[in-house]
Parts: sequence; structure tokens; C-alpha cells
Amino acid sequence: MRVVIAEDAALMRAGLIRLLEDRGHAVCAAVADGDALVAAVAEHRPDVAVVDIRMPPTHTDEGLRAALRLRRDHPAVGVLVLSQYIETRYAAQLLEGDAAGVGYLLKDRVADVAEFADALVRVAGGGTALDPEVIGQLLRASRHADGLAALTPREREVLALMAEGRSNAGVAAALHVSGGVVEKHVAAIFAKLGLPPSDADNRRVLAVLRHLRS
Repeated sequence: MRVVIAEDAALMRAGLIRLLEDRGHAVCAAVADGDALVAAVAEHRPDVAVVDIRMPPTHTDEGLRAALRLRRDHPAVGVLVLSQYIETRYAAQLLEGDAAGVGYLLKDRVADVAEFADALVRVAGGGTALDPEVIGQLLRASRHADGLAALTPREREVLALMAEGRSNAGVAAALHVSGGVVEKHVAAIFAKLGLPPSDADNRRVLAVLRHLRS
């Protein structure tokens, strides 16, 4: 893969470069602020960008705002937010529209290098990679969304796992149930959220977005 990194902490930036290059990926650019990120993506057209949230000059939300620009101007580029913080408003905005190719992981919860590398590959390939804690906060922030109250606790668990990018088989493994049970839960979620079968829409993505919107 071709990767651009935006991380203002020099040691973290160097560590990401080493990690990715050791796994055979090409780091096209490693920058320290949002404007440089946008410029680097425009120049190199990478497969995926790894973006910190809080970067110069104000160290508030520059990274997320830059990520939103990338989603708008370079939709083919995957965006993996890697941060210490959860910003629910921006996270929900990242997932609006076409949610393919988006990830949001928390630095202090990425305990396994292979897990991070797999998430990056998944995002670059158009999948999603969302930390369960991010999903939990987004779901709590949008608990009054249409249809949410109708879901059972188990259906909410299934939906949260779907939002992490898991297939029905992945959900079944996480919950220690059969694939048939998961299929029934997913069908119930679609029904309660009013999402009929459609060739034009991805119901899994629409179901997740329905819950993420505040």
C-alpha cells in the first residue's frame, strides 16, 4: 500500500513509518499538520491516510477537519483516524454518505500491531475499522435516533459489531452464536429501521449511519 501519515508527535510518527515499512508498505509522506496532510494526499494520491486528531496550530480538531476534506476531495483515499480522543460529532460526519474506507481507532486501545495493520489494510480496501469504544459513544450520543428505541439490547450489540466492519460470521464469532441467529437479528434491525432490500443501497451501512447520526 501507499500511505500518508499525519502525526505531530515525532516519536509516534517515526514508529508508524517503521511499522508500515517493515510490513512492506510505502510511506509516501509523513507530515505534522492538517494542511500538509491535504497537500501530501493531493500530490501522492495514496491508498490510505493515517490521521491524528489534534495537530498544530491549535491542537484541537485540525486532523479531523483535514480528514473531512480528504473524504470530500479524495473519496478514493481511505482515512484511518488514530487518536487518543473521541470526537463524536466529527466521527459521525466521517461516516456520513459513503462510509466505505473509514477507520477510527484509539491509540491507547491498539494493543496489537498486527490488529492495527489489518485495520489499515481493511480501510485502504474500502472497508471500515471502528474501535468499539468509539461505536459505544456514537450510539449513546444518538440513542434518540429514529428506530433505536425499538431495538433490543442484543440487536444493539449486533449493530455495534456491524459498525466495526464485521461480517455476519464475524458478529457470530464475537457473540458466540450461530450465523443463523445473527441473520435473524440483522433482518430484525433492518425491519425496525425501515430499510427494505434495495439494489441501490447498502442496508448495513445505512443501518449503522441511522444510529450514528445525532
